Amino acid sequence: MDDSQLIEQILSGDTASYALLVRKYQDRLFHTLIHYLGSREDAEDVVQESLVQAYLKLATFQGNSMFYTWLYRIAFNVAVSHRRRRKPVYSVDLGRELAGCEPVDDDASPEQRLHQDENVAQVRAALETLSEEHRSVLVLRELEGLDYDQISEVLNTPIGTVRSRLHRARAQLRDHLHSLIPEDQREMLP
Repeated sequence: MDDSQLIEQILSGDTASYALLVRKYQDRLFHTLIHYLGSREDAEDVVQESLVQAYLKLATFQGNSMFYTWLYRIAFNVAVSHRRRRKPVYSVDLGRELAGCEPVDDDASPEQRLHQDENVAQVRAALETLSEEHRSVLVLRELEGLDYDQISEVLNTPIGTVRSRLHRARAQLRDHLHSLIPEDQREMLP
């Protein structure tokens, strides 16, 4: 059953159908938000709050966009509010914060796994250096795989601004990560 049919059923009084929409989108929202917020607990809270808000506002969904784009817009608005309310919390082990989000390589040695964890921590720290606008567009494009039109809709931002922010976010992320590499090894980088 597609989203529009489920929404019709929910609006007709079949509130149990909302559980199908929740199951369909909650993991995807969680994985996007954990990268944006940097904390499993915060991502869980924001997903729950977003799904409740979406349910309460479902009658306002006009169907001009895809449901998940509308839902993501709600989730990102909740995430932005959540980040503003909370002071930054830094995890001692940032790499472990994403446990369960990254595929596990069973063939990797303990040293390789440690190196992967360190890389994840460095990327997480680099993402945290980006502004909210740059981080959100980068997460939606690179981690969630949304196209420019979808990002524009989720963030309620013109496509040109999305492209500009994405370009700047990539450059800032690259510069930050390059700064972590010893100067004598930077020659090998693209």
